[in-house]
Amino acid sequence: MSYLESKIPPVREHRHPETSLAHGSEYGGRRGRGECPIMAQADRSFTQGSICPLLPALGIMCSLPDTVVLLHGSVGCGTCAAGNNVNVRGGLSSRGLPAADVVWLSTALDEMNVINGGDAKLREALIEADRRYSPRVILAVSGCLPGVIGDDIDAAAAAVRDEVRARILPVHCEGFKSRFMATAYDVVYHAVGRHLMPDPADVGEREPGAVNVMNVGSMGIADERELARLVSTLGLSANFFPVFSDPDSFARAARAAFSISVCPTHDDYFLSHLEERYGVPHIIRHMPIGIANTTRWLTDLGAAAGREAEARAVAEREEAELRRGLEPLLPVFAGRSAFISAGEYRSLATASLLQELGLEISGIRSFHFDSFAEVELEKLSAGGRGFVFNVANVQPFEEANLLRRLRPDVFLGHMHGNSTAARLGIPAQVIYNSGYAYMGYRGAFDLARRLARKLCYPGFYRRLGRFGKLPYRESWYGEDPFSRIRADRARGGVGDGRGGGTGAASGGNGPSGGEARP
Repeated sequence: MSYLESKIPPVREHRHPETSLAHGSEYGGRRGRGECPIMAQADRSFTQGSICPLLPALGIMCSLPDTVVLLHGSVGCGTCAAGNNVNVRGGLSSRGLPAADVVWLSTALDEMNVINGGDAKLREALIEADRRYSPRVILAVSGCLPGVIGDDIDAAAAAVRDEVRARILPVHCEGFKSRFMATAYDVVYHAVGRHLMPDPADVGEREPGAVNVMNVGSMGIADERELARLVSTLGLSANFFPVFSDPDSFARAARAAFSISVCPTHDDYFLSHLEERYGVPHIIRHMPIGIANTTRWLTDLGAAAGREAEARAVAEREEAELRRGLEPLLPVFAGRSAFISAGEYRSLATASLLQELGLEISGIRSFHFDSFAEVELEKLSAGGRGFVFNVANVQPFEEANLLRRLRPDVFLGHMHGNSTAARLGIPAQVIYNSGYAYMGYRGAFDLARRLARKLCYPGFYRRLGRFGKLPYRESWYGEDPFSRIRADRARGGVGDGRGGGTGAASGGNGPSGGEARP
């Protein structure tokens, strides 16, 4: 049975049962290849924050033009949407679209709604949102509270269908259902697949030269232009969606000749749906970050289009030009080390790029781990040097311990997630910035230039390291950084590989002392 036949999508850990949320181990090098364990859903005895699936889901939903995001939940749930406004305005204007503010609303459920149910409030809010803003689409998003009390957002949407002109997409994003933020992508695309995509009979003629390229929220227009340029060298045209894409882009996706993934973790749910329902085959192997991975991505595209020889010729020419440009920068990276912290695929693909630049990888922290990551780990281990591999949905206390031990020369992490490294005096580079190129050959060069500047001028971070303070006791830095990962529920593994992790701080003594406090 197709997942889309169900109102509620499966959580990521059911769809990919090999998915792991936490472990720590040394991978590659003397331990050999293929020995990084895959963990069962084990727990930490102490946890310090996590990323709720609602956060990345709102990042996608808020970017859709002419759309209202209606959060059905408590008033504080989803307020992070307000922080998307600058990114959304910039993303729209950079793509030639009118800069518009995010329209984010809440049903603001209170204690009486918990007792009596909030369905009536949601129905009223849907009608008012349509009357006030006249959007093309309203995303009715269920937070944790409606999931607990049993509100039916699909039934509420159906009840007002005749009174609302906009298309209503019920989005089931109750954060407590999954410990993996990647579930966010599945729930948004489940709603799109069920309620926004056309009937197969209405799709129309196939477009032979059209290629679906699923963009992600961390991609900027520079990345899209770089990938569109590479696609065009093969005589093909790229249809980017869903971020900053109007609903018609989703209809065009059903007519494309084939699809190619940019991030397998992000894309597999929807690309599988396009192939299953509309017969659009997809390629989901590599993320085009770094030299070798971009070449693999491009040659996969060429093979699918029957133009593999042309793709290899383009890749050879692009690689030669890039290596000439990188040559003056390479001495800066010689003998230097890096630590990467990001989502599963981006962290591993970025590590491969840094190895190509001559940096040694001292550690990687991935927000989760599943089968998509295995091939990337194999690529990294081919060099024969070991590195620490930590799977952690945030957990900055583990990161601080690791960074104090490893002392990398540079740290690459998500925006707003670099303060731990910076306060330890380690130069920190935002792993993505939608204003810069990051993907493709151009992205490899741009990132190398930014890293070289960080390494050549580390004075700011050194001064910050002298005066910056972190909230952990000195005794914590002497402990095993993975000592809070419970080993009793891990399956199959070696060395320090252990168990899982979950949301807010819970249980056990934290590294700063006290019960269940970071």
